[in-house]
Amino acid sequence: MGKNYVDIENDQGATLRYRKHVNGRGLVAHGAKVHPMAHIEAGAYIEPGARVGKGATIARGAWIDADAVIGDNAHIDAHAHVGQGAAIGDGAHVGVRTEIGPGARIVRGARIGDDETVAAGLTVATDPKGLWLAA
Repeated sequence: MGKNYVDIENDQGATLRYRKHVNGRGLVAHGAKVHPMAHIEAGAYIEPGARVGKGATIARGAWIDADAVIGDNAHIDAHAHVGQGAAIGDGAHVGVRTEIGPGARIVRGARIGDDETVAAGLTVATDPKGLWLAA
C-alpha cells in the first residue's frame, strides 16, 4: 500500500504536507478541516485553514485556498479556484474554471456558472437559474 501523504514545496520554499482524503483521495493540507463525508476528488487541493462541510464535493483540479469555507452539500466543479478567506454557502454550486476572489461570499444555494469570475470581497446571490441578483 502506498503512502497516504504528499510533501509539496510552496512558493516561499516551505514544505507543506498534504494527506490523501479518505473519500476521493484529494489532497488536504495539515491544518485544514474536511468532513469525512465530503468528497475530495484526486487532483483537488485543500489548503491550510480551509474548512469543507459534510456532503460537499470538490472536483478534480479544484483548489480551495487557505482559510476558505465550503458549506455543507456545496459543489465546486473541476479547475475552479476558491480564493483565500472566501465562503461558499450550503448547497451552492461553483462552475468549471470559475474564480472566486479572496474574501468573496457566495450565499446559500447560489449557482455560479462556468468560466465566471467573482471579484474579491463581493457577495453574490442568484435565482434558481443562476442569474446574479443584487446582494
